[in-house]
This record gives sequence, C-alpha cells and structure tokens, in this order.
Amino acid sequence: MKIKGLQKLDWYIIRKFMVTFFMSILLLAVIIIIFDVSEKIEDFVRKEAPLHEIVFDYYLNFIPYFMNMYSPMFVFLTVIFFTSKMTQDSEVIAILSSGISFHRLAVPYLVSAALIALLSLGLGMWVIPHANGTRVDFEQKYIPRTKVRIGHDMHYKLENDHFVYLESFSAYNNTAYNFTLEDLSGGRLRSKITAESAQYDTLSGKWKLRNYFIRDYDEGLRDHIRSGRQMDTVLSLTRDDFFLNRYTIQRLNQKELDQLIETQIMRGDASVNQALIEKNNRFSLPFSAFILTIIGFALSTKKKRGGMGWNLAAGTALGFSYILFMQFSEMFVVTDTLPASIAIWLPNYLYAIIAAVLYIKAPK
Repeated sequence: MKIKGLQKLDWYIIRKFMVTFFMSILLLAVIIIIFDVSEKIEDFVRKEAPLHEIVFDYYLNFIPYFMNMYSPMFVFLTVIFFTSKMTQDSEVIAILSSGISFHRLAVPYLVSAALIALLSLGLGMWVIPHANGTRVDFEQKYIPRTKVRIGHDMHYKLENDHFVYLESFSAYNNTAYNFTLEDLSGGRLRSKITAESAQYDTLSGKWKLRNYFIRDYDEGLRDHIRSGRQMDTVLSLTRDDFFLNRYTIQRLNQKELDQLIETQIMRGDASVNQALIEKNNRFSLPFSAFILTIIGFALSTKKKRGGMGWNLAAGTALGFSYILFMQFSEMFVVTDTLPASIAIWLPNYLYAIIAAVLYIKAPK
C-alpha cells in the first residue's frame, strides 16, 4: 500500500511503529494467556473441554478483545519506546537538522495512529462482537459463573403505549411475579391486566398468565372485570430483556446495538446505559490513538537526563492513568451523573488538552 506524499523516512518510522506495536501487544497477550490457562486448567479438565475449542473458540477470540481494550496504552508505550531510542541515538536530531520540521516529522506518527484507529474501529464494530459471542458461549459451557440475579421492580414501555410492571423476575423458572400490563393508548387508560405470575415459554415466545384479572375501562372510566386461572398472551418482551448485561451487549454488532438502544429508550429501560457505554467506547477508543500518539511523540523527541527510562516511566504512568480514567468515567453514566456521549469521551477531552500543550511546547 502506497500513500501519496510519504517519503522513505516516513515508511521507516511507520514500519518501526507498527512492528513494535503488534509485537509488544501480542507478547503480552501470550503472557496473559499462559497465566489464564494455569488458572482455568482445572475447569477445562473437569468439564472435559476439547483442546480445539480451548484454542480456537476461547483464546483465539480473546486476542482481538485484548488488543482493542489495551491498544491506547500500547500505542503510547510504542511511541515512547522507539522514539526515545531514536532520540538517544541522535536520529531525531539528524532528521531535524536535515531541514525536516518538527511538524513534518509528526506526519508518519499520525498516519500510523490512523491505521491503528481504523483497525480498532473495525475490531470494535464487527470482529469483536462475533468473537465475544463464541468466547462467552465457551465460558458458559466450561467455566463456572455466578448465577444470574433475580430482578426487582421492573418497568418497561412496549409499543402502542403499553406498559409492563413486575415486582420480581426469577431466572430459575422464567417467571415474573405480580405482573401488570396497562394499555394507555389514545391518552387514557383502556385496560389493565394483573396476574399473580407470568411465565415465559421459550419455545412459543408466549407469556402464560396465572390467576389473572382484566379490567376494561370505558370513556367514563367505569371498569368491566374479567378473570381466569390461565391465559396466554404475546408481548414484545422476552426473558433475555431482563438480563442484558455488559457481556451480552458486547456480542452485538453495530446495527444490533443501535436497534437495542432504540428499543430500550422507547421502553424507558434503565439498562440502556450499558448499551450506550458500549457504543461510545467503540468510537472513543480508536480516537484515543491520535491523542496518545501526539503525547508520546512530544514527550520522547527531546533528550533527557534520565534517558529512555524516564520516558518509559512517564509513558506507562500516563497510559495506565488513561485506561483507569476510562473505567472511572463509566461510573458517571451508571449513576446518571452525565450522559454517555460526554462521560465516555471525558478521558479524550482531557488528554487532548494535554496533548495540545505538550505538542506546542515540544519544538521549543
């Protein structure tokens, strides 16, 4: 692949950047996999997990997730490492002395950051959701997990102004207790169904209401009551809607994720925050490659007394602080302090300011 305007020096830097990035992140992935195998080997043996499923279904699908999750830190460390070495070997001084400006020297770094950002975007939107699906299926089959909690006091808005309330839902028998369905179409209460329990049938997709009462309201709000022991009804609501968590959301491609967010917002589902976090993470992570590349470039193009060690220490600290801030910013969304479109991007906003200041000061 040739990009118009790039010179031999640019390709030299891009090659150093990309090779160092992929080698370092794959090396750490191998180390983590070794530790993970030692931790889970008893589960694999006890559940008799086939070797090809362990390798191809679990660990091979773990690598894209790991690469994408920690790419900001590795982009930063990569730039710090090889640029500091170039600086210590006086390569940067020689390049600048040859008439190439500091800003022109930054071009191959930004091109490399763009390539990594595009890779991260593609992984997050299409590759990782599919890989997560296979990996999570393997975990559910062979690695013990804690049981799903029972939900309490759940409210959902369905289509055509129908509202569902249930006091609790049990994952053990797919049953909602103290179930209520209200029809508020046309701006008034038209009917209300209450049931002692409502069990979801996974085969037919129907809800079986037990010990139910139906109140139909006329224009004067006079009710007409009907009751029975059992009744089947169809709702645009399934058991999976009660247990959408971060792991299940990560299995959705971009189109499915957008559809889920639209449905959850329509229903007034509080768990929409998890989906919004996932959506914004998929776009904010790739953008961070540019910011951290600029910071690493600005920090490591000047010789310092501490040499490469000081740069690596500063790079590691900033890289970890960025990832920590990313995780912390999600709490603003979970607690409804800030919308996801602001909270998830906060680390990028802050570090973009740091990057701008460092880049302006670096040539001086």
